[in-house]
Amino acid sequence: MNLPEQYQQFHAEIRSTIPESRIFTDPVRTLAYGTDASFYRLIPKIVVKVRTVPEVTAVIHAAHLHKVPLTFRAAGTSLSGQAVTDSVLVMLTGAWGRYEVLEDGDKIVLEPGIIGAEANLYLKPYARKIGPDPASINAAMIGGIAANNASGMCCGTSDNSYKTVASMKIIFPDGTLLDTGDEASKIAFRQSHKELLAEIELLRDEIAAQPELVERIRHKFKIKNTTGYSLNAFVDYQDVFDILNHLFIGSEGTLGFIAEITYRTVVEQEHKASAMIFFPDIGTACQGVMRLYRPLVSATEMVDRIGLRSVEDEPGMPAYLKEFGEEVTAILVEVRANDHEELHRCIDGVKERLEGIPTVMPIEFTTVKAEYERYWDIRKNVFPAVGNVRPAGTTVLIEDVAFPLEHLAEATLDLRRAMDKHGYHEGIIYGHALDGNLHFVFSQDFSNETEIKRYADLMDDVAELVVHRYNGSLKAEHGTGRNMAPYVEMEWGRQAYQFMRRIKKLFDPEGLINPDVIITDKANLHLENIKPAVVAHPLIDKCIECGYCESNCPSRNLTVTPRQRIVLQREIARLQKSGQDPERLAELLKGYEYFGDKTCATDGLCQLPCPVKINTGDHTKHWRAQHMSQDARRIAEFVAGHFAGITSTARIALGLANFAHSLLGTNAMNSLSKMAHTISGGASPQWTPWMPKGAVLAKPKLKPKKAQHQVVYFPSCLGRSMGPAKEDRDARSLTEAMISVLEKAGYAVIYPSDMDELCCGMPFESKGLPEIGDRMAAKLEKKLLKASNDGAIPVLCDTSPCVYRMRRVFKSELKLYEPAEFIHDFLLDKLEFTQLPETVAVHVTCSSLKMGLQDKFLAVAQKCAAKVVRPPKIKCCGFAGDAGFETPELNASALEGLKEALPPETTSGYSNSRTCEIGLSSASGLSYQSVAYLVDRATKAKGNA
Repeated sequence: MNLPEQYQQFHAEIRSTIPESRIFTDPVRTLAYGTDASFYRLIPKIVVKVRTVPEVTAVIHAAHLHKVPLTFRAAGTSLSGQAVTDSVLVMLTGAWGRYEVLEDGDKIVLEPGIIGAEANLYLKPYARKIGPDPASINAAMIGGIAANNASGMCCGTSDNSYKTVASMKIIFPDGTLLDTGDEASKIAFRQSHKELLAEIELLRDEIAAQPELVERIRHKFKIKNTTGYSLNAFVDYQDVFDILNHLFIGSEGTLGFIAEITYRTVVEQEHKASAMIFFPDIGTACQGVMRLYRPLVSATEMVDRIGLRSVEDEPGMPAYLKEFGEEVTAILVEVRANDHEELHRCIDGVKERLEGIPTVMPIEFTTVKAEYERYWDIRKNVFPAVGNVRPAGTTVLIEDVAFPLEHLAEATLDLRRAMDKHGYHEGIIYGHALDGNLHFVFSQDFSNETEIKRYADLMDDVAELVVHRYNGSLKAEHGTGRNMAPYVEMEWGRQAYQFMRRIKKLFDPEGLINPDVIITDKANLHLENIKPAVVAHPLIDKCIECGYCESNCPSRNLTVTPRQRIVLQREIARLQKSGQDPERLAELLKGYEYFGDKTCATDGLCQLPCPVKINTGDHTKHWRAQHMSQDARRIAEFVAGHFAGITSTARIALGLANFAHSLLGTNAMNSLSKMAHTISGGASPQWTPWMPKGAVLAKPKLKPKKAQHQVVYFPSCLGRSMGPAKEDRDARSLTEAMISVLEKAGYAVIYPSDMDELCCGMPFESKGLPEIGDRMAAKLEKKLLKASNDGAIPVLCDTSPCVYRMRRVFKSELKLYEPAEFIHDFLLDKLEFTQLPETVAVHVTCSSLKMGLQDKFLAVAQKCAAKVVRPPKIKCCGFAGDAGFETPELNASALEGLKEALPPETTSGYSNSRTCEIGLSSASGLSYQSVAYLVDRATKAKGNA
């Protein structure tokens, strides 16, 4: 650990409170964890993951003792550089998830590590939601949403964090905790911080004594504005604690740490309708926007012609987009209401307001969800489209300004001219037009001084345009950060800026809390420490490092996330190409073996929320292929060539393990297994009490001639090898349960021939051997074609991941189904269901999520049980084939909190992948088995007594 002396002292100080397992100084994790969604790169010297208020307090005390700057980080989705540092980064990863719904949903208490969409999920039963609705709501955490005063498409300036905050728990730079919602806490704070509160009151009174400044503040916050501090807190409120509440909103972690926030919630209206309205040009579109208002409409989003062109070739986009002229601009309008009548009044009101303004097509609203979601896909795909088509080695930037609505048309045209002037002809203008809030997005090369100057000149011209010509906001909702800190005084004027400097000095006199963010003395801060844009590999080069993938990643709290794997890959590629710092390269490569490769589940869930649809798991498989030894390849070839013998051996081995478990007991088996796993360096699989015994292949009873229906049933190699565990609820093999369900529904089961030799190839692909996997899949496909009469009979496989792979690699038109899907599509009307009076848990596997089967899975489960629970925070289980045996800590980390998330009355759990079920059982202590077992328990053949 080669750190400056004060950092060594800081490190030693915090180790007495925080476990060393959550303090990082190595080059792998400081680089990976230090990256956020902005285009700035600073590598922290130390990263600390904090889980409790005492830990935050200890870190703050140590920082002041040793004069070490701190920066707080939640999800790292911020775009303006407010969450990067070259000092100490304090992260909330893996904790801070407590919440409490109050007053029948009218309020909600949230800790800062809760993702915004999760908060809305907690409020859904009350038909409420939090006010802020940033585009990053599925990834951004509450701490960042509040600290940046993030808004979005619908909340405008009326429902953002500033307007809906009720109270906070704040940790100040001196380590004091204040709860502004608790009278005792406020009384104690008044006694301990008299001078601070007196200074706040003095600032309030000084501002109030300057009418011109008061008017300026009010004007600035009539539109969206996150440039600088929330000076409106001193104008809108008299009570010092109300001022504190609102001053911390938008403070970007520069005044202290928000440990908890209580929001007043807003109504989530049930009825919605949307219209994509096309105007002949951007000026006319803005004229239309200027006639609309809230609450008549809830959202009004603008997309210029370049933006429409960028998405017109995407799947599902309407063909007419390609037929529009060069100036056509779209306005996406959404109206919401509590009932149908009110909704149609709003629709009529929009049409009346826009009467007389020319449109390219008639205005047509739709209340059909699939149709209006297609409109919103146009809007949502604009930013990713730029990321997808940008030249390799460039960065995609999204800037964020706001104009007074009365100037929207002329200001938008001026913004377009400024972009064209500096050569950003392909830059797209879009955004929350009803709020005068426009984003402009473009690709930028930062590799040479000429390009950096071009960007700097653009930003200077934009600042001149926004501030001096239209008195707008240089940052409407993305926060000041490092990106706009040099322009804060320009936007606000010297008088207001001096008040902001006094605020920073008052709370953080030593300047140790997130320095240079919002307040800086560096005129070119926005041009310093720019991320290198490195070409690493086509599978990952389009990554914009937004972090949307992270909440889905099973290793997010153990090692690194997809974004962080890509960051490491880019740095490895940079060092390899440049030949610089071979020692650092060696450290990164060595660290990547575990952090990047071994703990990647390759589940592909990262692709679902990714704006540019990167599957980092595919890159991990490629990496494994490139780094595989010849011995490993020879072993894999042997396994593929002797697959029947291998599966038979696996059944015998599992049977012996089950016998040993019965003989020795759980504790002894656990101890012996852990010892062997440790001594072998992870080569010996970790045993679990839920390890299955060998499977028994069931023989179908119903003959085809006597059956009404036929199905080809291919039990996967997992289903053929792994039977139930000793503690499983149902002692039958999966094939027995599956055939029982099928035959009750009148289906004759056909097995493919030579079944013990067959495999979809997934185990080989996941290890980095796709060529072997594809050979196995091709052999399987031939057998299934023959068994299904060239695809005339549907094919059922009992393991969802296998079906997902078969659908991807098979060349024929076989009709392939996994259990929940087949039961939903074919058996619901052929079986008599009786809801079991139980609470059961379900886990929808990654492959089923990627195939879009979660609704069908839940529908089947709900037919079978009175109550079905699916813990929202549990995504991929992290078992990842055999990784749960080889790297059990990945499975344990991915399922942390599962047991606590299940109601105590839960009787059992159900999924659709045998290895996933082993991991789920281990984490929860409940028996998890295939959904086929649940259906078999809850059904009988129709007509049976």
